[in-house]
This record gives sequence, structure tokens and C-alpha cells, in this order.
Amino acid sequence: MTTTLLLALHVIVCIALIIIVLLQAGKGAEVGAAFGAGSSQTVFGAGGGKSFMSKLTASVAIIFMLTSLTLAYFYGQAGSSSIMPASVSTPAAATPAPTSAPAQKN
Repeated sequence: MTTTLLLALHVIVCIALIIIVLLQAGKGAEVGAAFGAGSSQTVFGAGGGKSFMSKLTASVAIIFMLTSLTLAYFYGQAGSSSIMPASVSTPAAATPAPTSAPAQKN
């Protein structure tokens, strides 16, 4: 039950992370950067100010990593369900062809 809820949360966070990253503008995509005003964000320091979207991306990425680690822990325990079979059956070994002695000429 808990792994099902955690898996559902993980899928939702994955989709949210993809959408949030795709909604962000690239670095230097402002109109001022096109006209040579590359230092327009120096008011906030060398790294520039963190926008709401970058903070949201970091938060969702942390949640994604935590759900990934938790799911790996739950599915790594003994007795947990897995998509892999418990034992893999090996195909029967092929019997080697009988070796016959070469015919001798008299």
C-alpha cells in the first residue's frame, strides 16, 4: 500500500519536474542580453538572483531524489515484490555431437 502511494507520488513528481524544466527560459534569454546588456543581473551578485522557478525546480528535484531512494530501499528488501523473476531457468545444455574416429584406409 505504501509503495503504491510512493510510486504514484514519484510519477507525479517526475511529470512535474519535466514540465517545470521545460517552462524555464534559457540562461541569458532576456531581451537585454540580446543587446549586450549581459551584466543586467549584477545587482544580486555574480550568480544573479534566484527566480521562483529555479527554487521550485530545486525543491521538486530533491523530492524526486528522495522518492527514488525510498523506492529503491523498499524494493531492495528481501521478500518485496519485483518485476524480475526469482530464478532464471537456464536452457538445457546442448549435447555435444558424438565424435567419430576417422575411417582408416587399408
